[in-house]
Amino acid sequence: MAKEITEYTSYCGKPLVKNGNIICYGNPGKKAVLVLTVLTTKDFHGKEIPDMIFVQVQSTETGEILKQSEKFGLYDALDIGKVWLERELKK
Repeated sequence: MAKEITEYTSYCGKPLVKNGNIICYGNPGKKAVLVLTVLTTKDFHGKEIPDMIFVQVQSTETGEILKQSEKFGLYDALDIGKVWLERELKK
């Protein structure tokens, strides 16, 4: 029987979940979440790190993409995505 996960890694108080090349940030019970898709990776001192990231703010109600962009590096992608998500949740 599969173990139910009750704890998630969090960033700035919101859940951060990774599955394959998809990273979801935010509470799925709210009206929107941030979805980061790692398109390419690069080698950095023997480790594969995300390079090109497709950033989307998605409605949890309709699945509609509310805002999207491409960014280089996980930091820039999460930085802009977090701002977009916060703005969407305040509407």
